[in-house]
Amino acid sequence: MSETPPLATPVVIDPGPPDGDGGPSMTLVEHLGELRRRLIIIVATILVGAVVGFWLSTNVLRLLVDLLPAEYRTLYFTSPAGAFAAQLKIAGFTGLAIAMPVFLFQAYRFVSPGLTRRERRLVWPGLIAALFLFVAGIALGYFVIPFMLRFLIEIAPVDITAPLFTIDEYIGFVTTTLLAFGLALEFPIVLIVLARVGILTHAFLARRRRWAVLVIVLAAIILTPGSDPISPTIMAIVMYGLFEVSLLIIRRVRG
Repeated sequence: MSETPPLATPVVIDPGPPDGDGGPSMTLVEHLGELRRRLIIIVATILVGAVVGFWLSTNVLRLLVDLLPAEYRTLYFTSPAGAFAAQLKIAGFTGLAIAMPVFLFQAYRFVSPGLTRRERRLVWPGLIAALFLFVAGIALGYFVIPFMLRFLIEIAPVDITAPLFTIDEYIGFVTTTLLAFGLALEFPIVLIVLARVGILTHAFLARRRRWAVLVIVLAAIILTPGSDPISPTIMAIVMYGLFEVSLLIIRRVRG
């Protein structure tokens, strides 16, 4: 009598770890394709914003020139393309500012498949806070720049030098300063995200306040292009205040 062959063991195909909603995770190729699509959207938004910025460049230029002391509000250009280059810088700066909400949203959409529903609900306040801090940083830079300019003008030896502001260099200086302040104020978001994923803890950061102060001061000196003591001092004070606020948020969120 022949024996009955054993039933074949079914082969189970592992779909991979589930994402935040329980669906299959994306492959590496799919991740790269998704990243490429998000980057294309961001770049396209920057270009559209730059076109809008170029159209508004004259009005933006008036706002930036108003930062100068009244007696120096005539800008010169020393090459045929000098004024046009300044308009392009204004367009690029405006494009980056307009694209910031899109950049934050696309970054969220890229990482959202790996988040749980609770984590996704926590992301939205973070996105709003990041956008608010970026705008607040630009506003702070706009407030600080007149003091920077006044200091840099008055410290020059008046008997042998005279300021002559070219439009290209002045716009480059101002837009760099505004972006530096806008991006510098984003660092609390980075700390909170690193704490949320477990890389940093409240205890680790609290024990290293002295190192944090040193890093903040060095970052403020490097990011501010004016070589004056006013702008890095204000930036460092604001960044340290935000560091302490970040510690409070991390302690409350992580415990």
